[in-house]
Amino acid sequence: MISDWLAAKLSGELAVDPSNAGTTGMLDLFSRDWRPALLDMAGLRADMLSPVKETGTLLGAVTEAAAQQSGLRAGTPVVMGGGDVQLGCLGLGVVRAGQTAVLGGTFWQQVVNLPQVRTDPQMNIRVNPHVIPGMAQAESISFFTGLTMRWFRDAFCAEEKLIAERLGVDAYSLLEEMASRVPAGSHGVMPIFSDAMHFKQWYHAAPSFINLSIDPEKCNKATLFRALEENAAIVSACNLAQISQFSGVTFESLVFAGGGSKGALWSQILSDVTGLPVRVPVVREATALGCAIAAGTGAGLYDDMASTGERLVSWHREFTPNPQHRELYQEMMSKWQTVYADQLGLVDSGLTTSMWQAPGLERRQRVVSSPSP
Repeated sequence: MISDWLAAKLSGELAVDPSNAGTTGMLDLFSRDWRPALLDMAGLRADMLSPVKETGTLLGAVTEAAAQQSGLRAGTPVVMGGGDVQLGCLGLGVVRAGQTAVLGGTFWQQVVNLPQVRTDPQMNIRVNPHVIPGMAQAESISFFTGLTMRWFRDAFCAEEKLIAERLGVDAYSLLEEMASRVPAGSHGVMPIFSDAMHFKQWYHAAPSFINLSIDPEKCNKATLFRALEENAAIVSACNLAQISQFSGVTFESLVFAGGGSKGALWSQILSDVTGLPVRVPVVREATALGCAIAAGTGAGLYDDMASTGERLVSWHREFTPNPQHRELYQEMMSKWQTVYADQLGLVDSGLTTSMWQAPGLERRQRVVSSPSP
C-alpha cells in the first residue's frame, strides 16, 4: 500500500493497518491479521508481508533523513493510518454496530457496521475491517457517480457554468435549483451508468439514458440532472438492500457525506428513495477529520478513536423521507433493475461497451439470433 510505503519512508517502520490489508483478501476478518492458509493457497510467503498494526498506533517518529527530504520536523510522531472510507466513517461518528453511511464522492460507498463478522454468501458485497478494533464493515460501491455528474456538467451545461460563475455560486447548486422544479420521477427518464454491486462478477452496462422524450418541456437538462440524482439514490438503495439481506441489519437512518451531500435536493432524494432519515454533517469531507482523530489518538491527545469520533461530529441538517414519493421510487427501482439487466445483455452480446469491468473478468456470453431471411 502507498500509505505503508510513505509511513515507512517517514519513520523507518514498515507496517499495514487492517482496513487496508483487508482489501487484499489475505487477512482474517476475525483475528485482523494475515491468514497463513490463504497465503499458502496463493503461493505467497508470510515474510513478504508487513506486520499488521491497528489504525491510531504510534509507529515511530520522523527520522532525520525523512525530515531533510520532506520538510517535516524530525521527531514528529508517525501514526498508523487507515482506509479512506473507514476513516471517513470515523470522522462521521459511524463507529457502532448497525450504523450506516453513504459517502458520496467520485464513487459512492454504502457502508454498514456489522454487529458480527459475516460475509456475503452471494459474493455481491465485500466485507472489510473497520478502523475501529474488532469491527467489520459491509462496503458496497456505486461506480463513477460523482464523475458522471461532472461529465454531465462539463459536457452539456456550459451555459449554466457561465451563469454560476457570474453569480458567484457553484454550478451544481444552480443545476440542483433547476432540477428541483422537475417532478419526482423525472418524467420516467432512466439513467444507465453504475449497476448495483456484484463483486463476484463485476461489470456495468454502457452509459445511456433510457425512455427519453422529445418534449423539451419534459426532457431537458434539468430533467436529466434530476434523473441522475435519483438514479444514484436508487443504486445506493439496491446496495443497502443486498447488505441487509445477508447481514440481517435493519437501517434506522443514514449519514450522508462527501461532495454529493452538499446538494440539499440530492440529500432529500436519498431520503425519499431509501425511506430513511438522512443526516448530513457539518464536516462533509470526513476522511480528513478521521485522519486527524487517528493521528491525535496515536500522539496521545485522545484516549480512543471511537468516542472521539462521536464527540467531534456535528450535524448540519437532517432530511426526512416524503411518503408521497416512496411508492413512486419503489416502482422506478423495479423498472430500472429490469432495464439494466437488458442493457447488460447488450454488453454480453458485444453490441455495446461496458462502462467498466473488473480486470480479467469473463462476461457471460449471449447468442444473438440472426434475423430470418
